[in-house]
Amino acid sequence: MNVSDVAGGARSDQGPSTTRPGPAAGYGSDPEGEAPEAAGARSTRAKAKKPGSFWKELPLLIGVALVLALLIKTFLVQAFSIPSDSMQNTLQQGDRVLVDKLTPWFGSEPERGEVVVFHDPAGWLDGEPTPSSNAVQKFLSFVGLMPSAEEKDLIKRTIAVGGDTVECRKGGPVKVNGKALDEPYIYPGNSACDDMPFGPFKVPDGKIWVMGDHRQDSSDSRYHINDANKGFVPVDKVVGRAVVVAWPLNRWATLPVPDTFDQPGISAAGAVAPGALGLAGAVPLVLWRRRRLTAGRTAG
Repeated sequence: MNVSDVAGGARSDQGPSTTRPGPAAGYGSDPEGEAPEAAGARSTRAKAKKPGSFWKELPLLIGVALVLALLIKTFLVQAFSIPSDSMQNTLQQGDRVLVDKLTPWFGSEPERGEVVVFHDPAGWLDGEPTPSSNAVQKFLSFVGLMPSAEEKDLIKRTIAVGGDTVECRKGGPVKVNGKALDEPYIYPGNSACDDMPFGPFKVPDGKIWVMGDHRQDSSDSRYHINDANKGFVPVDKVVGRAVVVAWPLNRWATLPVPDTFDQPGISAAGAVAPGALGLAGAVPLVLWRRRRLTAGRTAG
């Protein structure tokens, strides 16, 4: 035996090899062996499909977020800051409330008991200092991400609406259409109106009568009966209803309508309804009786 034959693994006495050569490199079925032109095309397509980096998309995301915030502020919800103590203890100075601006777009008007934000109707805030704000605060308030420090808006509770008669005598409760209000939301130790009794006043259509919950520290409708609107707030001045205290978090709370405004008979329409229904029922009866009498005379 030839040592070189064993070591080399090829014996001189074997027949021809049956092993066939593989396909030429780069032209077989192995994807790793594809032609350079094909590999380059695949690489180009992969790069084209690669999403942009986060930092390149960030300005677009910020722009979309700001546009959405502006639309929400304009049509849906806006944040407002409480500047005074006139609504204690329901609202504290510095609270941030969210105001529903969507409902008025569908023609809804304020209802009794709702806490509403409204534009200064007739110089109620004349002489009040306007807080200063920097450029960043102005921008954030413009898009609705922060309450505006420059807008002359007020926040009070709606007590009576168009068509209601409202009054309050010293030592007594506030009355709406003759119904006394039970007002547990009034600041502890305050009376309903002893500092400024009023009425009775008939609320004109399209206007509301508002009062602060801290009665002895609220320059509300009672103190402006000599202005152009006689103390009433035009409905078109109302920005919207405050629905929730959103900040600070430890004071988060909703602002529902108190039960006293749901008592039977408080609605001006409800107060008139019994008489109207009685008249409506009496008319057919009178007409029927007259026909009977007329028929009797004719027959006689």
